[in-house]
Amino acid sequence: MPEATREDLDGLGIGTKVRELRQKRRYTLQDLSARTGVSKEILAQLEGGEVMPPVATLLRVARGLDVNVAYFLHPGTEEVERKAAVTRVAERRQIARRSHHDPGQIGYTYESVELHKTRKHMEPFLVTFQPVEKRDMVFYSHEGEECVFLLEGELEFRTAEEVTRLREGDCLYFESDMAHAFRSLGDAPAKALIVVYAAEKG
Repeated sequence: MPEATREDLDGLGIGTKVRELRQKRRYTLQDLSARTGVSKEILAQLEGGEVMPPVATLLRVARGLDVNVAYFLHPGTEEVERKAAVTRVAERRQIARRSHHDPGQIGYTYESVELHKTRKHMEPFLVTFQPVEKRDMVFYSHEGEECVFLLEGELEFRTAEEVTRLREGDCLYFESDMAHAFRSLGDAPAKALIVVYAAEKG
C-alpha cells in the first residue's frame, strides 16, 4: 500500500497530540528527550509533523508521556476507560516507515489493531515488511517483549548474535531491549501480527 500522505498524518494529528501532552505534563523537549531517549531534534520534527517515526520510537514517546500508542493513531483524542473495546477494520490507519538509508524506499508499514483501550499492557500491530537488502536493515530496541506471528510470506529476524528465518505460521517471542531488525525474504512483502508488551513503569 502507498506511504501515508502528509494529509493522513495531519488527520491523525500525531505531532499535535505529542506537543499537547508534553505541554500538559509541563515537560520541555529536553525533559521528554531524557524520558524517552529520543533526541530533541527528532521530537521537534515529530511535533512539527515533519517525520513519521518507526514503531520503536513511537512506543518510547508514548511511554514517556504515559499513554498508549493507540492514542496517537486514533483520529480523535478519546480517553474513556473501558473494560472491553472493539476496533473496527475501517477505523485502522496504515502508516509507512521509510528506510533511514534510502528516503525513497519504504521499509515497512504498520497499523495499530486496537485503538480504544486506554490502559493496556499490550500493543498489537499489523506490520507489513518490504524486501530490502541486508545492508539496508535498520536495528531498533525498546523496553518490553514482543510476540511475532507470521501471517504471510517469509521474514528474517536479525540480532547481533543470530539470524532466524520465519515462515507462515511461525511464532517468535523475544525481549525487545536487544537491537533487532526484520526484512521480508524473496520478492513479496511479509505480513505479521506483532504484540508488544511493556510493563508499567515504577
